Amino acid sequence: MKIGFVSLGCSKNLVDTEAMIKYYRDQNNYIVVQNPAEADIIVINTCGFIESAKQEAIDTILEMADYKNSGSCKSLVVTGCLVERYADELAEEFPEVDLFIPIREYKEIFGKLDYVNRMVTTENYAYLKIAEGCSNNCTYCAIPNIRGPYVSRPMEEIIEEAKRLYGRGYKEIIVIAQDTTKYGIDLYGKSRLPELLTELAKINFTWIRFLYAYPETISDELIKVVKENDKICNYFDIPIQHISDKVLKRMNRKSTSETIKNVISKIRREIPDVVIRTTLMVGFPGETDEDIAELKDFVKETKFDRLGVFKYSKEDGTPAEKLDNHLSDEVKEERYNEIMQEQQIISKSNNEKLIGKELECIIQSVSSEGYIARSYRDVPEEDGIIFVQSDVKHRKGDIILVKIVQAEEYDLIAKEI
Repeated sequence: MKIGFVSLGCSKNLVDTEAMIKYYRDQNNYIVVQNPAEADIIVINTCGFIESAKQEAIDTILEMADYKNSGSCKSLVVTGCLVERYADELAEEFPEVDLFIPIREYKEIFGKLDYVNRMVTTENYAYLKIAEGCSNNCTYCAIPNIRGPYVSRPMEEIIEEAKRLYGRGYKEIIVIAQDTTKYGIDLYGKSRLPELLTELAKINFTWIRFLYAYPETISDELIKVVKENDKICNYFDIPIQHISDKVLKRMNRKSTSETIKNVISKIRREIPDVVIRTTLMVGFPGETDEDIAELKDFVKETKFDRLGVFKYSKEDGTPAEKLDNHLSDEVKEERYNEIMQEQQIISKSNNEKLIGKELECIIQSVSSEGYIARSYRDVPEEDGIIFVQSDVKHRKGDIILVKIVQAEEYDLIAKEI
């Protein structure tokens, strides 16, 4: 029996999918295929975080249902965040689907998902999920309703998984959770992310990075650990959402404008070559012209290396859904474009400053025109890429040294040294 998987949404969802692949392969002796047209069973692991993700999930269900209707697929299974939120509605809407599995039923279906021995689907790098759920309770976010409160994995289990990933040849691990800086608070009474990173750095990975560090819990200890460990990338992903204290309060964010500015200044002072990425949200209920002007000025002044923007999406069951002064889609789009246009200018300027610099890169793909690579500055699937010109033959995963010769808005062009 052949089985195919489609994983949607975030990297944390992908880790779940990889554990499911192992379960189906080992428990039922299924053959895993990449082409859904070859699959007898198709499993879709959905995202349901925001409106665009929900629409992508629905479109994917419809696309995969065509294989069921044509007879090439015998069974269609849908699981993940969207199912957790809307299982009954989906069952009514999609009779082609044979089984819906909400997240709360994972233990009943799969037992405990085996992250340590999962079937990793990425190349050269692997994600290392250190916690599940979230307890921050931001007013716009449905994650606590979907995934439950923050639950850290035991450190010993995480280290064991990391050692196995290294033994299987992965050169980079990316530590992930909804909020990595909260790691260990529920188990040990305090954040133990600095200690975890220190232990991971003892394993001979080329790169270690961690994503989603909330500004109010970025400690001096964490900054020091990043600064003093060569294997830990000088890269902080800090999702601040906004800079207006009024908007931050309505979002129930725990940081303030002052907290955010101070931690960014401290990181840059301690680690001069650091890359800082952030995520912003525009169009939150009650956001005024003055709020967006403050945010735009902050973006201009701070000159983030990487920046992404979400337009606020009204989510069922969240406190923000009940707030007054919701904004129109037109206003959200206009504010989104304002910030992104500003960031495009900043990104081009930041990249131009890299011309002439040397960077160690990992080759992630080979094209007819050369190589596509990443440096410590680039998170896969999120950041820009480096086009490398070279006369030397390399394979994916090789580490090379390059010199930057040209800069685009988001990407770089380099020559191998």
